[in-house]
Amino acid sequence: MSSSTESKTTVVITSTTECFCIINGTRYTPGQMILEDKHIGSGICLTMICSDSCVIQNTTTPCPTTPPLPVTCPEWGVTVNETFVICNCTMARCIEDNIIEIIPYECPPLENITCSNGKPPVEVYDKYGCCKQHACDCYCEGWGDPHYKTFDGLFYSYQGECTYVLMEEITPYHHLKIYIDNVNCDPRESVSCPRAVIVSYNNVVITLKNHNLIGAAKLEALMGLSALKLPFHQSGVRVVSSGLNLILEIPKLKVVVMFGVTGFSVNLPFQHFGNNTQGHCGTCNNNQADDCMLPGGKLVDDCAVMANYWQAKDLNNPECKLPPEVSTTAAPNDCSINTVCEVLKSDLFKECHPHLSPENYFTGCQFDSCRMSNPAVVCTSLQTYALACSQFGICINWRNHVDLCTVECPADKVYQACGPADPPTCKDRLDGPYMNVTTEGCFCPDGMQLFSKESGVCVDKCGCLDPSGQGREFGEEFQHGCHDCVCDKASESIICKPKKCSNDNQGTCTDPGFIVVNVTDPSDACCTVLTCRCESSTCPSVDDKCPTGYTPILRVPEGKCCPEFTCEPKKVCVHKGLEYEPGTSVPVVDCQECHCTWNVDPKTQLYKIQCGFVICDEQCEPGYEYVESDTAECCGKCVKNKCVLHYNSTVHIFESGQEWTPFSEPCNKFTCTKIDGEYVITNYKIQCPPFSISNCQPGTVQLSANRCCQVCVEKDKGCKVQTTVDYITHNNCQSKNTVEQTHCQGHCNSYSKYSELGSSSCSCCQASHTSNRTVTLDCMNGDSVSHTYVHVEACSCDQTNCLKGFQDTHTHIGDTRRRRSFRLP
Repeated sequence: MSSSTESKTTVVITSTTECFCIINGTRYTPGQMILEDKHIGSGICLTMICSDSCVIQNTTTPCPTTPPLPVTCPEWGVTVNETFVICNCTMARCIEDNIIEIIPYECPPLENITCSNGKPPVEVYDKYGCCKQHACDCYCEGWGDPHYKTFDGLFYSYQGECTYVLMEEITPYHHLKIYIDNVNCDPRESVSCPRAVIVSYNNVVITLKNHNLIGAAKLEALMGLSALKLPFHQSGVRVVSSGLNLILEIPKLKVVVMFGVTGFSVNLPFQHFGNNTQGHCGTCNNNQADDCMLPGGKLVDDCAVMANYWQAKDLNNPECKLPPEVSTTAAPNDCSINTVCEVLKSDLFKECHPHLSPENYFTGCQFDSCRMSNPAVVCTSLQTYALACSQFGICINWRNHVDLCTVECPADKVYQACGPADPPTCKDRLDGPYMNVTTEGCFCPDGMQLFSKESGVCVDKCGCLDPSGQGREFGEEFQHGCHDCVCDKASESIICKPKKCSNDNQGTCTDPGFIVVNVTDPSDACCTVLTCRCESSTCPSVDDKCPTGYTPILRVPEGKCCPEFTCEPKKVCVHKGLEYEPGTSVPVVDCQECHCTWNVDPKTQLYKIQCGFVICDEQCEPGYEYVESDTAECCGKCVKNKCVLHYNSTVHIFESGQEWTPFSEPCNKFTCTKIDGEYVITNYKIQCPPFSISNCQPGTVQLSANRCCQVCVEKDKGCKVQTTVDYITHNNCQSKNTVEQTHCQGHCNSYSKYSELGSSSCSCCQASHTSNRTVTLDCMNGDSVSHTYVHVEACSCDQTNCLKGFQDTHTHIGDTRRRRSFRLP
């Protein structure tokens, strides 16, 4: 089974000029074989041809199995005319039957090559360690969400969420394996970011992790679940922190792995890992054409497809999400260019442009700007490009020019774009391990260095670190707190002793309340002196009682400790043991008025009491009369003897039983009643009965005698039930609301014939059918009582003796009609 791909790095020349292909700096003509059945691992061979149109065509097939050639030099394991290295760069050629010929070991001239990852070539020895040749170190990096550049410089983006193999050896020589843990890092978009890089080396597994993917980085190095105290050095692995990045180094293999909030980078020397890597970072052979290789050696066109197949199945990571089906490199068409991304192509990075093109970083920056909601994610592309530029020795202090990407350092450190990942310290040894790696971060200011890698404290002097974090030179003496200290060279530590103080001061106290105490010397805070201190609890007790009108005053004279007691007069008058404020009355003598004045008695210093006879006021208000006192009181008093009504700014006086009606309100009546000796005014309003002028005889309408209601002579004067609405009053109690009341009223026919004495007929309009009803009355004393009254349902004319009392008078009255009425309350 084979597959064919076209290289993305092919160079095609126009038809007017002969075209050619370039691989690893070597030029190939059309139709020329570049590689033929080259074994690239796992039994897969790669054939590479420069086509007629100068397109590199790749074909992978299972490697053929050829029968071994007959060995004619079995002692050396070679065939006739085969050359081989015996030892120490000595070569030989098989003649026959174990006969060999020693031939000179000639090194070919160094061939200039161009590294596809943009890095400068390095000199390495061949597999025999005899001749130098040019090679390209393996440098893989990833940033943003995330964007990759393989060991050979091939750019692609991949948004899968899982733990993947970033790099592993095809043939394990050094037992190094590196994983990348990608997780979703945006609340709105389906994009992923590197959360951790996991390095496994000789069964030592260290995780470089970022706990905060949005905002300031929260970096931590872990071994298993335990956090490492940095710097860390164990089992051939070193881990340090620059504040912005974690750097892991394997000094023996010259491996450097860097991980921070912006992304990661993996730097492997070709000498140890060339032609022997696979995973997301591709193959390290300076050939981008085979970077998109699946496990097993099969090549695919798109590295984003390849990345799906490198899930870290040997780690416990059961949930893996495939990336979204969107463009993995291009930003949306409707997305405008981010001004921060344009900084990559500006003069700020101009010095680096000839060495490394910013295009891939610009593409990743623009993609992140359009796909992620966190605006600061664009900083990752700039930082990654700046880090790549530092590999060429070009340091660009770019953060000061981009407000969105500024970095805040601790107060004792300053930001440097290209500082040592393993900064020098006072405790470094000349033969100690040193990490020659450049990174950005927070470092000690000029003229200062770290006291030790563990302390993280910047000092300007080496020797000892005092308790306040200041550096001290060996033999330097200083005072810390109340101790005399010295930086001891022998122990390389601070030795302190309590400061010596003179004890020649003595103290005695004679005044009451003072005691001898040991206090801090004002002239030397580290020493004490004896002095007298006031302790009020030792003062003798004081009788602080004063006579009435006086207040106790305790004062401590200046220079004394115990209070001195005095009684000072208050601003009051005193009579019979009681105090009175000025202007208040003082009960001294009956029928005299006494009050407290503001005059001071020179003897007592209290205010004087002034008295005068009482003058009785016999003038009373209207409705009141003056009554002499029948007790021991000096004066009588005004007693109410009439009702007093204040109405509409006027005063009206009337006797008990008298009524008063305002002229403008004839239906409003006020009644004066004397109840238990008290004069009480009752106000009630007359409710007029229903009146209809249609029931009146013409010309008979007029006001009632009290001017309140309209009355007339009705057309129909027969006996019938009449209705009124009024309050019910009974025994000085009155209904709360008006009540409908009925009575019989009307004419009944009556006559009396005096020609026939005793013969008469009288009829009265009386109730023929009634019912009892109950209403609640409110009384003057505040009580409420129930009252039952009679309600007339029907009326009729009943016969009665109308001549009684008149028969003896012999007065002729004649046949007349009399109007009778019957009302039941």
